[in-house]
Amino acid sequence: MEKPILQPKFKDAPHFKNFWESGNGKQLIEFSGANVSFKDFDQFSHFFYDFDQIGDQVVKDIYLTQSYPEASRQIETYIRTGIFENHDIPESVKILFGQTQSVPDWVDFNLIKSGAELCMRCNVDSLISLRDYCLIGGYDYAYLNKPLIVTEALKKGAVKRLSETLDFWVNVTRTDSLLTHQKGYEFAIKTRLIHSYARLSIKKNDKNWDTKNWGEPINSWDMMATYIGFSLVFLYSLNKLGNTYSQHEEKGLFHLWKYVGYLLGIPENLLPDDKKQATEYFYLWTSVQPPSDKDSVLLAHSLLNESLENPILKFNFQRKNLRYLHICCTWFLLDDEVCERLEIPKVKNRYLFPKSKIIFNKIYEKTISREARIKRGNKDQLKVLEDYLNTTKQSNFH
Repeated sequence: MEKPILQPKFKDAPHFKNFWESGNGKQLIEFSGANVSFKDFDQFSHFFYDFDQIGDQVVKDIYLTQSYPEASRQIETYIRTGIFENHDIPESVKILFGQTQSVPDWVDFNLIKSGAELCMRCNVDSLISLRDYCLIGGYDYAYLNKPLIVTEALKKGAVKRLSETLDFWVNVTRTDSLLTHQKGYEFAIKTRLIHSYARLSIKKNDKNWDTKNWGEPINSWDMMATYIGFSLVFLYSLNKLGNTYSQHEEKGLFHLWKYVGYLLGIPENLLPDDKKQATEYFYLWTSVQPPSDKDSVLLAHSLLNESLENPILKFNFQRKNLRYLHICCTWFLLDDEVCERLEIPKVKNRYLFPKSKIIFNKIYEKTISREARIKRGNKDQLKVLEDYLNTTKQSNFH
């Protein structure tokens, strides 16, 4: 079947122009020094109809030939001990692990370590950025959300969905976790196969999937945009919240996510090296995405109400206050227009908490050493993850 020819059909739409001419997009251009244009659109657009065929074949050969728990245990063994040419296993498994066990020449684990330390050092601001900017901001892109809706993410609940996202993020951003056979490496491979399993399920069961407009389910271009969220958008959020970082840490963050993207099967030419490149790639991708629809609003409100549903905090007033703080951060980090489209509630004094964080961060950075902040951030983030895992009990990763 011939692939459709994709055009930047939303490049003249108000939501696109407002974002890039007066909103957060304009700020990203200023932040990164990017030169945005559509001259390279055709080099990227075909990835809207591209997907991880290696991962899909592994799922067909391993997960669809036995029970899910048995398949998961088999894959875990390969991840933790490695595979060799003389192993009697499907060719697809040899290809997958041949790729992921071979560390590319461009990988610099010292640089990755610096990026991981930035994620830990920024402590709760990293978690705020992840949740109240990267995740909820992503819901404004209607086509990107379609796999979540089709796989009934709303029924699964925001607590479990957030727990699994946090589980993945924490484990790939720890020191040395991306070394082959380590925890972050394991989570990247498992995530890759979860995506393939979901994609095959969508293609088999959803007869209404609109490939022409939505692209392939969990396609390579959408995956690029997701991991630009974890790098560029995340970094800009830390900046807005008053965190400072060295050029080496900034390079490290992009390098970390480039290697995670490689392990996830994203084509290497879709993985940006720096914020300038990431902004230019992101600009092209947003031109094929319409603004929020009713599904976007449902996903955003599900995430906001997670604070009320989550039993980690004992008392109802604590949960309501946490929801209020997340709403405040969302209004501070996202464009007002995006918040209005997602129907984020307008609350009183909504900029007070995030602006006070900026002041706190300036004092904290001056009085506490970098090493102490990394150690404290790692401890606090692991505690948050532990609380979530104790609440949700089950996870696709465990």
